[in-house]
Amino acid sequence: MSNVKLIIEERAVNIGEFMVGRLLPFRQKRMVGPFIYIDHMGPVKLNERENFDVLPHPHIGLSTLTFLFKGSIMHRDSLGNEVEIKPGAVNWMTAGKGIVHSERTPEYLRDSELKMHGLQIWVALPKEKEQMEPEFSHIKKEEIPTWTEGDLQFKLIAGEALDRKSPVPVFSKLFMIEIKSTTEQVVNIGNKLYGESGLYILEGSIESDKNVYQSKQLLVAKDSSLCQFKIAANSTIYIFGGEAFPEERLIDWNFVATSKELIEQAKIKWENQTFPKIKGDEVEYIPYPSRRKK
Repeated sequence: MSNVKLIIEERAVNIGEFMVGRLLPFRQKRMVGPFIYIDHMGPVKLNERENFDVLPHPHIGLSTLTFLFKGSIMHRDSLGNEVEIKPGAVNWMTAGKGIVHSERTPEYLRDSELKMHGLQIWVALPKEKEQMEPEFSHIKKEEIPTWTEGDLQFKLIAGEALDRKSPVPVFSKLFMIEIKSTTEQVVNIGNKLYGESGLYILEGSIESDKNVYQSKQLLVAKDSSLCQFKIAANSTIYIFGGEAFPEERLIDWNFVATSKELIEQAKIKWENQTFPKIKGDEVEYIPYPSRRKK
């Protein structure tokens, strides 16, 4: 019997800069473990007159995880951090009670042709941490645990799993694993995972219980064990999840919280522009959606 409970197809969503493939949230599955939002960004090609410019905007109640396959993004935030995100690194920003950040093409690349491709992820914070002071960490590509098993390449992007621990400073029990194959292989995860788990196929395909699943599909497992499956040659997949929270999470725009009151406070604060500013990026900002000009 198949361990696949739900198949979620990427849905095209316009985020202002370009179209992305939205995976979470989904009407039948709002979260997988603490993972509450996943966008597949690109691949997209920008010409020398186009730039990736996500203007300053706020977050509360979550950590953002940016993981690029191609391209470059300059991250700036209201804590004073200014870091260029490159492929393979993990950009981990914890909003807590409130942070503002922008994501732009670095100045030295703004007149060049660019390719952008990556994952934008939100991880909800535990209730006791949702009003914590904001934090920021940038983990270099070389610091991420990486290993091989035969023709399979593994990378533990965040959390704890498979007897390893990522240096990304997470706040709940979770995991995010990359698996790449050069040949057709059987992947045997067994019972080494926990909580809820999802499997996202970036490229290639997998076969489980005689069913073949293709790229741009997210498979949500009935339980975290995942057991084993066959991965096709030249495939890349991501397995993620962890322990689910006992409380429901609400999402309103860029805000995640356990209560409507916290979201309403953040909304008013942003509309009044009393969130902290980003040094050097104080002028432009993304208005709360209901206040945008028609």
